[in-house]
Amino acid sequence: MLLRVDITFGVVLGLLLIAAVAVAGLARLGRAREIGVAGVRAALQLGAVSLVIGWVIGSVPPLVGFIVLMYAVAVRTAGRRVTPNRTWWWAALPIGAGVAPVMAVLLLTGVVPAKGIAIIPTTGILIGGALTATVLGGRRALDELHARRGEVEAGMALGLLDREARMEVARPAASDALLPGLDQTRTVGLVTLPGAFVGMLLGGASPVLAGAVQLFVLVALLAVQAVAVTVVLELVALGRLNRDA
Repeated sequence: MLLRVDITFGVVLGLLLIAAVAVAGLARLGRAREIGVAGVRAALQLGAVSLVIGWVIGSVPPLVGFIVLMYAVAVRTAGRRVTPNRTWWWAALPIGAGVAPVMAVLLLTGVVPAKGIAIIPTTGILIGGALTATVLGGRRALDELHARRGEVEAGMALGLLDREARMEVARPAASDALLPGLDQTRTVGLVTLPGAFVGMLLGGASPVLAGAVQLFVLVALLAVQAVAVTVVLELVALGRLNRDA
């Protein structure tokens, strides 16, 4: 293990979090409190997971329960980021549609072994990617529909169906949700060294193995996010996911 975890580690983490909160506050970004809360929550949640992970991966029922919990939290988080009304639960569809088939292929082909120690981190990474894509795609699509509602009405006046008129306006904006994943994949190794790669190196894995795992993660995320954005765009175009009072 190349990363030293001791009191200094905790102090440095605390200072980094304080710095992030301070910068966001001084710049009046409006997210200072959220940054602080997110950092503290991450510490508590990872601490709790670290304590129970051994029990979870050793038996099927707790393993399934843990995955369901991850999915439920992701759906709630993504849905409430996209809309404040009761249609937030539709976020379950893009996240599930993106993650489920990819995980099924990985398990059936044996790329990911059917063991809790492999299933949990892989599923967590994919759910996290689907969450991000759903939030960005849903928010951008709804924001664009609100800003350009006149164009939507004009399209319907010209004979377009409601879905088609909304799709023409929302599609370009929603597709921007794919940009972070695309840029990370295109620049990996040249500009960025993502978490899976760095984590494996710190854990003592060879650079070649770390690179292979990171490539697998990036490509799987592209597939998951493409499906998630496609589904959330469809839900917005159909009016299922909306911000109506």
